[in-house]
Order: sequence, then structure tokens, then C-alpha cells
Amino acid sequence: MAGNLDKVRNIGIVAHIDAGKTTTTERILFYTGKIHKHGDVHDGNTTTDFMVQERERGITIQSAAISCEWDGYGINIIDTPGHVDFTMEVERSLRVLDGAVCVFCAVGGVQPQSETVWRQADRYNVPRVAFVNKMDRMGADFRRVTEELRTKLKACACPLELPIGKEENFQGVVDLISMKGIVYDEASEGKNFTVGEIPDDLKDEAELARSELVEKVADLDEGVMEAFLEKGDLTAEELVPAIRRQTVAGRLVPVLCGTSLKDKGVQPLLDAIVRYLPSPGDRPPVEATDLKSGEKVLRKQEDSELLTSLVFKIATDPYVGRLFFVRVYGGVLKKGANAYNPRTRKRERIMKIVRLFADDQIEVDQLKAGDIGAVVGLKDCTTGDTLCAEMKPCYLERIQAPQPVMFMAIEPKSSADKDKLVESMKALAAEDPTCQVREDEETGQTILSGMGELHLEILVDRLKREFKCMANTGKPMVSYLETVTREATESFMFDRELGGKRHAVELTLSVKALERGAGAKVELSREFRNSLPDAKLEDVVRQGLEDGIATGVLARYPMTDLQVTAVKATIVDPEVSDEVAFRSAAMMGFREAALKAGPEFLEPIMKLEITTPPESVGEVLGDLNARRGTVLNMDMRGDLQIVSARVPMAQMFGYSTAIRSLTKGRAGYSMEPDQFELTPKNVKEEILSR
Repeated sequence: MAGNLDKVRNIGIVAHIDAGKTTTTERILFYTGKIHKHGDVHDGNTTTDFMVQERERGITIQSAAISCEWDGYGINIIDTPGHVDFTMEVERSLRVLDGAVCVFCAVGGVQPQSETVWRQADRYNVPRVAFVNKMDRMGADFRRVTEELRTKLKACACPLELPIGKEENFQGVVDLISMKGIVYDEASEGKNFTVGEIPDDLKDEAELARSELVEKVADLDEGVMEAFLEKGDLTAEELVPAIRRQTVAGRLVPVLCGTSLKDKGVQPLLDAIVRYLPSPGDRPPVEATDLKSGEKVLRKQEDSELLTSLVFKIATDPYVGRLFFVRVYGGVLKKGANAYNPRTRKRERIMKIVRLFADDQIEVDQLKAGDIGAVVGLKDCTTGDTLCAEMKPCYLERIQAPQPVMFMAIEPKSSADKDKLVESMKALAAEDPTCQVREDEETGQTILSGMGELHLEILVDRLKREFKCMANTGKPMVSYLETVTREATESFMFDRELGGKRHAVELTLSVKALERGAGAKVELSREFRNSLPDAKLEDVVRQGLEDGIATGVLARYPMTDLQVTAVKATIVDPEVSDEVAFRSAAMMGFREAALKAGPEFLEPIMKLEITTPPESVGEVLGDLNARRGTVLNMDMRGDLQIVSARVPMAQMFGYSTAIRSLTKGRAGYSMEPDQFELTPKNVKEEILSR
């Protein structure tokens, strides 16, 4: 791996499901010489899809980290899932990457999950290169996909290539930088290609596309504007650095094309990765928060900085135990040294460091600034923890996990398996923040929550195969949330005798509604904090309020989009107004206040995109209407009708069977979570009657 930071690229391959991310990654490894024979998804033998569940289903479930070299540059790649149920894998990968290759299907174009990963990349200001894949497929249209990038994603998409040939006659690309044609030899699996003149039938189009590219770059980049005004053109030596500057700044998205499965167009993509995507040193200093002062501090991505690194993923390896994936932003993480965890306020000993190649590891002595690797042997570390220098501790912003939208009851097959099941589910939850485990207080059942039916299916399958833990499961159900719709203030007196001792205190709590997506916030007023006999009680009250929020007030669903404020505390007697009294009063008082604040249920709404023959549109729309769906948009893509809609998740069980039946198997669909919304009155009554 290249040691110079300028020669390092940390990139992710992201896309909608089935756009060809894993196949593209496989070809990158093949052409960089990392593997000598490439695998294919349908054969179940790709490098990055190494889990049994991935190979059986032909999809990526967890992100895999690999490293390779191209033209003297070290490239760390994370291949991410495209399925909506595993969007957290994309989120935490983009959080630590410097650049991304967004893969788009030349037929499907910008699909729902494409929009989701694009928004995630926007959130972390990740520069991107777009790769329009599957150019050999019937209906492939490079120009339409480029236009969709501009209209749907609001991207400044600039083609650097044009396709040579269409659909099954796709042969290669016109490079608009060098103004040469590149034609690939299929017999050599794309390793051999011919660089020559642009085909006559594409010369006029290439000249026009080249002038548009140069004009766009000159408009954006002042550094080449003068040269452009003088000669009306730019040389490759002027154009490449200017494209790089604008791509790194996030103002330009270079667009390339090819077909990974048929081995065409991947080498120019590798060139684009090293030419246009940023090195760690090109990225701005990372912002952290000083643990002692609470002030923002900046850490440059340099070895000479104080150690600042983020644990962004945890995985269980059958041979070495738990692997903690780490991105080092500043300083050097060394084997045998100590690192400080600001969350636990404890030191962690770095026992072993490895570089990753999918499910294989190479042991190393250190990870430098800009490196991605994994640490073995940490004792108390979770996803999102910071590992830093103890002399000046700071913490990086944690990775926010989306709210689970589905759950199922799970129980051990025998009483002997109970402890093993609990420990195994804890391990899964530690690896995957969207997997949540709780016990239902009323029924005593263990509840496993996740991002969808497939996610829950994979979790249960992993329990059986990896953890050798047999379990019975209930039917998957929608995970509703609760919220409040107005403001209410309530004084609650807790006064009880427990274990022969009196516990009593009166708390005044205020609850108010927040906007959708705001989450749950707990505040302690200054008056309240000043009235406490012991500052330790602040944490006790917070915990009580958080427990109340977690268990809800209508049907034991967690609450969100609200703020609860502890306004006042009335001490009965310092002896009896103890921790037990404060915690109980906080939890029970919250329930009383929330019940007066108009509690309602929130249900997950899914964004749905249906691709159907025009003659079946009537049946599809009628079915959507029956499922409480709202149609957002309808347009044609080739000879197929695209219907965009929003539908409550509760209405989507068994939809794949229903739509096949309605359209004689000719329609397809994809969906992703949109947001939570208030349930209608009849749905609320139905939930309460269960």
C-alpha cells in the first residue's frame, strides 16, 4: 500500500440494489492484480460477498473493506449494500470515507435507493464520481441517466466519456479528455484494449460533448478561465487538475460508463478514482469536541497530529473474535499502545491491528492518518466511539442509526438456550445499531427489531449459523412509534414504601411536541438543577425520563419527536427524597404528562417505485389506493410506466406476491423508508385493541 498520504484514496462503492456494485468492485480487484480470477454475483463466488447469506441470496448484506493499488496509488475500498434494509452499512461507511463511486444502472437510472445514498453522501460532503453500469443491457441510455443525475439529484453531472455502440453492441468508450476511442477485447476479459481514433459516426457528438465539458469546467474553475478565454479550449494537462479541484470541492460530478459484467470501462474508472477523488489530505480537518471544555477543535489529517480515530463498525470473526473497524483521522494508532475512549473515560490497549481484504486479514504494526483498518481486543467499545490521545481527549460526532421499522418476538427453543440467545443477540446489536433487542414488560417476550423483513430474516439466520443458537420466532410486525401533539405540564407526587423504607418526592414535568424527525430530547431546567440536593440526581432523573420515553404511554412503543423538561423538584425530606424516589417519579410523572399532551401513534411510511407495463397501471393504482397509498408521480421510462408513491409499511406485507399476480409477473418494485407519520383514527383504534 502506498505510504504517501497524497497517494491514498479511501472510497466507497454505493448504489441502488442490483446496479452492479459488487461486480464493479470484483473487476477493480481483478484489474489491479489483487485477484487473478474474478468471481460473479450469480455464481456466489465474489470476494466481498463472503458471508453465506450473501452468496445464497446474491446480495451484499454488510460492507466489506479491501485494499488494492493502481498506478502507484493505494486504494482502500468499501463495497456497501444496496438493499434498503441495510442502509446503516452505507451510512457508517460514508461517514469515514473521503470519496465515493456511485454506480447507476444504465436502464434503471436514478432509482429510490440511489437517491438515498446520494443524500447520505451529501450529508457527509463526500465527493463523488458516477459510473453508469450495464451499458450492454437492452434499454441502456447513458444520456438519459446523466440527465436524471442533474434533474433528480441536482448534481452538476459532467460526462468524461461517451459510449461506443449501444446495448449488446457496446464496445467501449470515447475518452473526452484525450479525445481517443477505447475498444475492449472480450476474449482477454477486458485486460486488453485498443486506444485509437474516435469512430466517424461519433466525431461530431464527441466534439460537442468535449466543448460542453471544457466550458462547464472553465465556468466553475477560475484557475483555467483565462486559458479558456484565450484559446477557447483546454489541454488535458489543464483540464484534469481543474476537474479534480471541482470534484474535491463537491461542485462537479464526473460521469463515466461501462459494463462491469462484460469487462468494459473499469480501467478508466480506476484512472478517475486516482485522478479526481480526494486523498485524506485534500479533505478539510475533522471537527471534534474537546472532552473537558466542550469546545470544537480541529484535527488535521496528518501523522504529526494527536491521535483521533473513529470506530465505525464492529464485526465478529470466527477465528480472532471481535473486529473493530477504525478510521484514523489524525496521529498514528500503534500496536501495543494505549488509546483513550472518551465515552467510557477508560484506556483501551491496542493488542493487534490488521488491514482487511474482505474476510482475510494482514497484521500490521500501525495505522497512520488516513488509514482504514481494524483493531482486535478492545474491551468496552461500541459503534461510533472515538479512540484518541489521553493527554487531550476529544470525541467525534457519533453515527446516527435510523429507527427500526419492524419487529418480531423471539424465544429460545429450550430453556437451556436462553442465556446463549441473550448473549448472541447482544453481540448482533453491538455489530449492527439498527438491530435492537428489548424485553416486553407485560408479556416477558424478547423483541428483536430491525429495518425490514429481510433484515430480521438475516439476523435470525445468523443466530442459527454463526452463533449456533436455535430460536422460535413470531410473525414480523410493524414497529410503530408514539409521540405527543401538544404541550402539557404535570406535577407528580411519588410517595411509596418499598422494602420497609419510604421514598417520596414531587416533580413538575413539561412535555411538548417537536417537528417530525427531531427525536426525543430531555432537558433539566436551571431551577430544577439548583433544587437538587445532590448533582448525581441529574443523571438519575435523566435515566428515569429516558426509560419513560423508551416504554411509551399508549402501547409500549418508544416515543419520539417530543421534548420533556424537568421544571421543578419539591423535596419532601432529604432522607426519603432519594435516588429511587427521583427515578420513579421521573418515569411515572412523564407518563402522566405525556397522556395529557395528546399522545398518538406514528407509523413508518415507505417510498415506493413501481415499474409496470402501461396496460397494468389501472390495477396497480387500484391496489395502491386500497393500501392507503398516495401516488406522487407517474412517468414513462422507455415503454414502461414508472409509478412513484408513498404507502404505510403496515400495508406492504406480501406485496411482491400481490404485484406479480396483478401484472402477470411483469412488474417490479423497490421501496425505502421515507418517514414516520401520524396514524389515522381507525388505525390507532386497531392498534389499541390488540
